[in-house]
Amino acid sequence: MKIPELKKIPLWSDYKITNDPLNYLDKIAKNYGDIFTILFGSTPIVFVGNPQGIKQIFSNTKDITAPGELNQDMALITGKQGLLQLDGTRHKHRRKLIMPAFHGAKMQAYGQQICEMTEKVMNQLAIDQPFLAYPTIEAITLQISIEVVLGLREGERYERLKQLLPAIFQHMRSPMMQVGFTLPFLLRDLGPWSPWGYLLQLKQEIYQLLYAEVQERRERADSSRTDILSELIFARDETGEMMADEEVRDLLLSPLLAAQDASAVAIAWLLYWTHSLPEVREQLLRELDSLGESPNPMNIVQLPYLNAVCNEALRIYPTQLFAFPRRVESSTEVMGYELSPGTILMGCIYLLHQNQDLYPQPQQFKPERFLERQYSPYEFMPFGGGTRSCVGAALAVFEMKLILATILSRYQLALVNKRPEQPNFDGLMCYPASNVKMVMREIEGHQRQPRHFVSSSV
Repeated sequence: MKIPELKKIPLWSDYKITNDPLNYLDKIAKNYGDIFTILFGSTPIVFVGNPQGIKQIFSNTKDITAPGELNQDMALITGKQGLLQLDGTRHKHRRKLIMPAFHGAKMQAYGQQICEMTEKVMNQLAIDQPFLAYPTIEAITLQISIEVVLGLREGERYERLKQLLPAIFQHMRSPMMQVGFTLPFLLRDLGPWSPWGYLLQLKQEIYQLLYAEVQERRERADSSRTDILSELIFARDETGEMMADEEVRDLLLSPLLAAQDASAVAIAWLLYWTHSLPEVREQLLRELDSLGESPNPMNIVQLPYLNAVCNEALRIYPTQLFAFPRRVESSTEVMGYELSPGTILMGCIYLLHQNQDLYPQPQQFKPERFLERQYSPYEFMPFGGGTRSCVGAALAVFEMKLILATILSRYQLALVNKRPEQPNFDGLMCYPASNVKMVMREIEGHQRQPRHFVSSSV
């Protein structure tokens, strides 16, 4: 059976799916269902937004692979030897080296620090003065990301990375760069004053800083440190050899960027939803109050309604709209359709999360759906799935819960704009178009002093 195929998309439609994907995907799904082909120029890509289809794609690793060469367009910021570009044994081995830093006791050790860092940033905001939630939260997740991945808390290199990492994301989301990504012939290096040239300059400086840190840490290696960089310096590859400094640098990029930007975007959406829906905020506060005055961060992250709220925010606007591409290596079948070798497949996370059979009234923010039903990894997959799932997913959810809980229990915030927040697409994620403009209100008798959290190690 042949997959329903869309006619070749003209230039303006290509631009539309790149810059207004949600409405466009909704229209396509309405007309063609949850499996269809879109022709990008001469390249056909099969999109699948059906849970059974996605399960078939991710579980059939013999006939369907996720080769790193399909992610080469992201090598600009993730490096040529980053996780996204590696394949087979090398990819599996490097992923095993990085994953422990985002799980278990190592991540739990950051719980109290995340709460205290959130208070430090929030305490700098002025009462009754509007602020933008996204860059404010990004200041928190950025510091956490740099410490977890690089083990840095201070110094000239630390301060420069704090400037450069948000700058490269901001520049990539600029209108000029978005047009350039749609019309690649505009992406020419005409020096630092041109959009593409400036992006390359930012990238080069980040690469230089990371390479210098790798070299310096290798010279004064400290086996007692637990950050990802320290682990990679001591690690050996699958042949038993030490990894080159360039490879270590590239391996740092994906977890460094994922732990920062994806978390900040998700938490900004959380602040929007919890302050536009008072009943959700009040139920969260009641649940947080049940833990007492000085809750253990590890007790916070186990709260069921808090977990449901975070999941619902990730469902509506997942940290990535599409799973990383797969390729059919030998003839196989997906949802009853025969696929020939060379076919490119994309799991459409957005359409999966809008499936009305899985999520009745999918446009509405309803956290209780995650209390009433347990969803499989093929029904709810905000961080992708299979071998290419986001390496920093666990840390992102950990940050979401602790940062939101700290803000709700310590501060009185309100949305400045009453109109619904609109999503903006930057090529992978949907972030809030207005950055969620908010204001902090004074609470009578409220002392803005650091809260004493109970360490998970006590």
